[in-house]
Amino acid sequence: MRKMMWFGIGFAAAIAIGVYGTGAESYLLLSGVSAVMLAISLLCMLRFRFARQAAMVCFAACVGFLWLTGFDAIYLSGLDAYNDKVLTVTLTATDYSGATDYGAATQGTITLDGKQYRIQIYHDGQISLSPGDTVTGQFLLRSTLPGGAQDSQHYRSNHVFLTARPRGELSVSQCIKIPLSAYPAVLRRQIQQKIESAFPADTAGFAKALLLGDTDAIDYQTDTSFKVSGIRHVIAVSGLHVSVLFSLVHILTGGKKWFTALLGLPALFVFAAVAGFSPSITRACIMHSLMVMAMLLDKEYDPPTSLAFAVVCMLAADPWVVTNAGFQLSVFCVAGIFILSGPIKNYWTDKKRFAKAKGIRKKLAAGFATSVAVSLGAVIFTAPLCANYFEMVSLASPLTNLLTLWAISFIFYGIVLVCGLSLFAPGLASAAAWLVSWLIRYVLWIAKAVASFPLAAVYTESVYVVLWLVFAYGLLLVFCLWKKKRPLLLGCCAAVGLCVALAASWTEPLLDDYRITVVDVGQGQCILLQSDRKTYLVDCGSYSDTYAADRAASVLLSQGISRLDGVILTHFDSDHAGGVAYLLTRVRADALYLPNCLDEDNTAQVLLDYAGGDVITVQQDTVLSFGETRITLYPSEKGFSNNENGLCILFQRDNCDILITGDRSASGERELLQHTALPDLEILIVGHHGSKYSTSRELLIKTTPDIAIISVGADNSYGHPTQEVLDRLTYYGCRIYRTDQDGTVIIRG
Repeated sequence: MRKMMWFGIGFAAAIAIGVYGTGAESYLLLSGVSAVMLAISLLCMLRFRFARQAAMVCFAACVGFLWLTGFDAIYLSGLDAYNDKVLTVTLTATDYSGATDYGAATQGTITLDGKQYRIQIYHDGQISLSPGDTVTGQFLLRSTLPGGAQDSQHYRSNHVFLTARPRGELSVSQCIKIPLSAYPAVLRRQIQQKIESAFPADTAGFAKALLLGDTDAIDYQTDTSFKVSGIRHVIAVSGLHVSVLFSLVHILTGGKKWFTALLGLPALFVFAAVAGFSPSITRACIMHSLMVMAMLLDKEYDPPTSLAFAVVCMLAADPWVVTNAGFQLSVFCVAGIFILSGPIKNYWTDKKRFAKAKGIRKKLAAGFATSVAVSLGAVIFTAPLCANYFEMVSLASPLTNLLTLWAISFIFYGIVLVCGLSLFAPGLASAAAWLVSWLIRYVLWIAKAVASFPLAAVYTESVYVVLWLVFAYGLLLVFCLWKKKRPLLLGCCAAVGLCVALAASWTEPLLDDYRITVVDVGQGQCILLQSDRKTYLVDCGSYSDTYAADRAASVLLSQGISRLDGVILTHFDSDHAGGVAYLLTRVRADALYLPNCLDEDNTAQVLLDYAGGDVITVQQDTVLSFGETRITLYPSEKGFSNNENGLCILFQRDNCDILITGDRSASGERELLQHTALPDLEILIVGHHGSKYSTSRELLIKTTPDIAIISVGADNSYGHPTQEVLDRLTYYGCRIYRTDQDGTVIIRG
């Protein structure tokens, strides 16, 4: 019956329901509900075929909810007392300090009430921490749990339940003797240095990513090409890498099972430790260990049971790992391969056209069928997750995997060889790295070439693409239940559905006279102006430059827009301009309109390298007129701060007038009112994300906007939008929309 598999399904389902859908106060209630369902299943066991499986799932769910109750009560509940408190504590670094946009960060541990927690330490970068170093001082501690001051699923999913920010002077005690627990981080740093010294600059980043999962040196354009082409998993250390490493050990030991076990299992866990025990690696190591044990004991190895055991072990150690994207993708990928790859391969190899194949032709046909089957099985199970996390589904993934995965094993072996040679023959290591680099360049070229295809990926920003996904999976369900299997009919229906979805996504915006999209980019601003078949983008920035670029690209590409008529920047602050350079690597622009204001980060010079059209610095009122649309750019005439010198934009079409003031405060708004006679507004993009210093009474009285849209991030540290501004907008009769509450806001006319 595969009891472990059904237990794993029930246990994982309970953990997911508890973590995602309910609070700690409901765990016991849900456990009771599961117990009742278990009793009902036991009563039905003699009458219904699947009652045993249902009973095991219910039993596992009951255990899962009880486990969550205990984990929360024993390990996590005590963190509430330290949330948002300044305390004098001692932290121990477990890794090297790394640069961030706001200084530096170091992973570490802290002991509170006799329990050790992993913690993310933020500091100004003036101190450099290494594994084993301790730092003592006053820190502001924040919990990352739901309701905590640093509520963050990203931290929780990586077992980081606290963050720390210094308040005052810190005392650093350097580690004299490296503790055993710090050896993996030290070894990882040494391997990084070996790769950097041996490999050419254009391939070293990929080599580090493939071997260690270190993607810091992978540029945005390359990373995007991997996502779009569907092979992002090769630079996120996963079960693929564990399989490749174990295959190498198996070859080196001549296939002798005891020798393979004695050498392979330690090698796997050392590799996992060096790579940071990411969830996908941990899952693969557990499954490979079970496979080796089955081999040694001459027992049957059952992959679904092995996967379920690995999932239960990981969730028991840390239930919050269920929210980790890598864990989810890894588990669903393996499940898809186990469930679908066999039937898909059998279908292809059983066809008459392969019946007469012999010798090398038969082996090639079988290899091709296996590769396609594995890729399709993984894609079918992981596509919904990719749609959720990456806002895209790669249609080219099976092709790209077929063209590149054969090379990944050789590249991996080559990198290991280079690292080994560098210990005693650096010159020989460099020569080997030079050879391996050609294979790396091949993979990079394939990824970029495939990603450049117009339909390499589709974007789930479009509701029509989402509906197509639902339709496609509905077709797949019908196919599985239908006795007469007709995959060609299934493929044709899915392809026709995709064409309809894309046609609707691309043509619907053209049916509107105008369309204004305030993109939800978090704490930043990005606005799309569409009218008379022209498209202009105002600003593109957020707390993360790459996130802003991804969000903007998703909106544009979902409509089939690969080239903008213009990009307009209100000013150069990163939350308005930081993502533009990255966006221009994916979507070109005919013109770039820049403000004549302070540019501390030299953003304008950076943008010149990416601009594919005219670059215009706006020093006087500039009108962009086309069809029935008029866009007026208003520069500042006085020398104020960077925010006040930014551009204001007035969009006019028929009876719709929209004003964008950037980050101008009340003084900048008064200057604009003195400079020009603004019309009554239908829409006001609220200035400075709802700061109390912007959106003055004078502006509201003069323009009387009907709708106010605030581009703002949820729970931002600035307190935007302020209650003062919200009250002011309400007083003057504005209907308010906020991206932190309403998501992306679209106004159609």
